[in-house]
Amino acid sequence: MFNNILTRYGLNPEHYTVQAFGSGLINHTWKISKPDGQPCYILQKINTAVFKEPEAIANNITALGSYLQQHCPGYLFAGALPTTAGEHLCLNEKNEYFRLFPFIARSHSIDMVFTPEQAFEAARQFARFTNLLSGFDASRLQITIPRFHDLSLRYQQFVSALNEGNSFRIQDSSGLIAYLQEQQHLVDSYERIKKDPGFKLRVIHHDTKISNVLFDDDHKGLCVIDLDTVMPGYFISDVGDMMRTYLSAANEEEKEFQKITVRDEFFTAIARGYLGEMQHALTATEKQHFVYAGQFMIYMQALRFLTDHLNNDVYYGARYDGHNFIRAQNQAVLLQQYTAKEGLFNQIISTI
Repeated sequence: MFNNILTRYGLNPEHYTVQAFGSGLINHTWKISKPDGQPCYILQKINTAVFKEPEAIANNITALGSYLQQHCPGYLFAGALPTTAGEHLCLNEKNEYFRLFPFIARSHSIDMVFTPEQAFEAARQFARFTNLLSGFDASRLQITIPRFHDLSLRYQQFVSALNEGNSFRIQDSSGLIAYLQEQQHLVDSYERIKKDPGFKLRVIHHDTKISNVLFDDDHKGLCVIDLDTVMPGYFISDVGDMMRTYLSAANEEEKEFQKITVRDEFFTAIARGYLGEMQHALTATEKQHFVYAGQFMIYMQALRFLTDHLNNDVYYGARYDGHNFIRAQNQAVLLQQYTAKEGLFNQIISTI
């Protein structure tokens, strides 16, 4: 399966072994190693059901890599390697898209945030990525997932599900529906942000889960990886996604909602890590919306889970009956916990 692909990268397939690698849910990934087990490369097949224009991803990463090489040559940029023909994507006979990355030695990733130090390092790396690219014209980037973090769109889809979805599920979800409708002011805030000159379109990663950061042996952040969702956007996408996924020890699958708590020290770590790099890049208006970023992203995910539940689980699927309803409730609880600390968190921001 891989021999022709490796050959096109100038690698002799007889000199390498191929093993499945990582915990990613979208693309398929393999580790390419020498016979002694020493990893050398990462091979990845792009999921074209999610990323419908792989060439757009390749063009974005190539443009960003060229800019960083010119302006920040010391930055560790996890870009794809070219084939011997100079291509950054490899198309096989089944019209499947592959790309090859160098394996970064003495690095590792993690799947869960256990300490504030990890949250700090991750936030610092995502902020550094955006800050180093502050001179890059974000409008040059192609859109790899249209309207990915568009809260207004997600609310419109929610309203459509209320009008056209499973009537039994709508009735059974009435309490959660009412709560999410009460939070529509968060959509209004987003609409104002899009029109506010105090908010800048920036180069944003858009998927700041902890597994998209590489750490060294001393647990310090090295760089960010998985750049497929890098697009023009607002800083609230990256900060909000970290709030959503780092603040609680319980993830979005947790059914025992009493385990969902917002850890103040992790919020402080995210804020210090991100603002340590972006403090002078963010406008005063943007900084005033730092806490809103968490509400923005948590609310959006609650809407998406409940919308899918009302539409009979056509997007996320469900491993058991009511799976997406549980996920939506989970995120609603997280939003309540987070919003209850809004005053405290704004106070923390004012001291950084």
